[in-house]
Amino acid sequence: MAKNEVKEYSECGSAEPVKNGDLVSVDYIGELEDGTVFDTSVKEAALKAGKFNAGRNYEPLSFTVGGGQMIKGFDRGVVGMKVGEEKVLSIPPEEAYGAYREELTREIPISSVDFKPEIGLQLMTENGIRGTITSVGAENFVVDFNHELAGKTLIFRVTLVSVKEA
Repeated sequence: MAKNEVKEYSECGSAEPVKNGDLVSVDYIGELEDGTVFDTSVKEAALKAGKFNAGRNYEPLSFTVGGGQMIKGFDRGVVGMKVGEEKVLSIPPEEAYGAYREELTREIPISSVDFKPEIGLQLMTENGIRGTITSVGAENFVVDFNHELAGKTLIFRVTLVSVKEA
């Protein structure tokens, strides 16, 4: 088979198992442990969860396995899958976005900014780090620079759609 030829199968077990270096396409639904959907490539799942974004293309996600494009747990989780196979990946924080780190929160005096701080407002530092305002007091507000999924176990329902062998 030519290196760039795509193997697509509708039945599980029709292809060689995924290995590092393969280019794969997957459909996925990402949930928190309480069942809250935080991301998905499946339009119907986005609609059902109230997360639909009309500006987004809902299509399988493609990435090179082991290429550092995905969080570690997701990357490792697809290894060994075959086209058409469905799998549930439970990914602990250390294989996703890391532990929540209290030292990544900052208390800032309201008098030092030229805007009205509001809970949920996202800010960007000069060096491109994003933070979210999590509380506002009379004189100060708190910005949390942790990733929004830090400290959380992530559950992904993954279906392998296609594989291009390395």
